[in-house]
Amino acid sequence: MALSDYVNTFGQDLLRRYGERVHKLAINAGFSCPNRDGSKGWGGCTFCNNASFNPNARRPPTVAEQIESGRRVLRKRTGARRYIAYFQAYTNTYADVSHLAQLYGEALAQPDVVGISVGTRPDCVPDQVLDLLSSYRRQGHEVWLELGLQSAFDDTLERVNRGHGFDEYAEAASRARQRGIPVCCHLIVGLPGEGRERALASLQQVLELGVEGLKLHPLHVVKGTLLANQWRRGGYHPLTFEDYISIACDMIEQAPPTVVYHRVTGTASREILLAPAWCSKKWAVLNGIERELARRGARQGQGLSAAGSRTLNVGDAPAPRSVRKRVLHRR
Repeated sequence: MALSDYVNTFGQDLLRRYGERVHKLAINAGFSCPNRDGSKGWGGCTFCNNASFNPNARRPPTVAEQIESGRRVLRKRTGARRYIAYFQAYTNTYADVSHLAQLYGEALAQPDVVGISVGTRPDCVPDQVLDLLSSYRRQGHEVWLELGLQSAFDDTLERVNRGHGFDEYAEAASRARQRGIPVCCHLIVGLPGEGRERALASLQQVLELGVEGLKLHPLHVVKGTLLANQWRRGGYHPLTFEDYISIACDMIEQAPPTVVYHRVTGTASREILLAPAWCSKKWAVLNGIERELARRGARQGQGLSAAGSRTLNVGDAPAPRSVRKRVLHRR
């Protein structure tokens, strides 16, 4: 058995739709972030060091050069011949729309690139950007808007200096989906002050709004962050391997089978990772999730009936107005 036997994974979803392997190629297009340059705040999120997920954090090559480098690696490693250009580092809609069109167009001009996936913040997707992404969809390209929510709890988002709240996510996701742009929501498990209940509540609120894809990340402590200082002082205690596996499996069980899991874990290189050590072991985590789902006899969506029967405590989460009204009506 494989993880995809239990989870609707992005790789298998692409394989079904394209009839062959399609892999993401991570792109660093040199963007900044409004939470770093003073537009929204300074210093960024307390956990953020982009080198933790992007090796080209400084002086990135051109988009075309990065695609060529990535395709050489993936062809040898996986045999993949088609790709999605994943604009990953920092806020990939944080520029004038003409500049975005140039960068996205450079990627889509590659004959073996079938589409783009754009990672950004919920407060950085104006209508002009969504219209641009929608135009690529109409041309037949694969397009995903990846919104970094991390938590549906405004007090948590404030604690990690996120610079936006849940309402901004709800509004951005709604405008994207009105244009037919599929949304992949990023959620971090193990944020300061959060455990299983909040992780599941965040998932439930995202699902109530509607979403096409999900990414789960365990929070890891990396060098050069405020979180690293908090961890050294004993102010933050990371999740154990076992706790993350258990929570991730709960979240997988409670997501509808039609939702695509783009990722169920995240890693950091050992050069910058401080804690927990298991966050450097991607396959150990993936295998652990697979084993736990097998042990439970569970698959994605199996826990939906139980999740849907719960009523959230309105005072527990800063839900967007639309969600808050639905909860109040249920009571």
